Amino acid sequence: GLNSKMRINLRYCSPDSLKMPDDIKEEIGKCDTVTQEDYTDLKKAIQGANVLYVTRIQRERFESEEHYKKVEGLYIVDGNLMKEAPNDMIVMHPLPRVGEITEEVDSDDRAAYFRQMENGMFVRMAILSLLLGKAEC
Repeated sequence: GLNSKMRINLRYCSPDSLKMPDDIKEEIGKCDTVTQEDYTDLKKAIQGANVLYVTRIQRERFESEEHYKKVEGLYIVDGNLMKEAPNDMIVMHPLPRVGEITEEVDSDDRAAYFRQMENGMFVRMAILSLLLGKAEC
């Protein structure tokens, strides 16, 4: 479980059509050290945040191109947004990105997604080594 001394505030930022499903929020809500908030305004959501975890809006999950076009480009992390973000807020992303984070953010020290990608690669390498009997615990 989550550390009972650590208070966690999850802020979900999305258009109404892509809100976090209630069943997931209910499961997370079982932990009394976690609070959850919904936002549609990214600038408000990042105020006081420690981590901004960005994902792409997945075109393949929409019933039609028309539905996708309604939300495409609503949330873009760019230099202007980063100017309003806390100085110690890191930006994470599972990569690849599809326009939701502009390249100008790459040079910001708070951009952690390339380190995240590299660390993930090392973790996968270690797991494969253990599974294939090439490493010792």
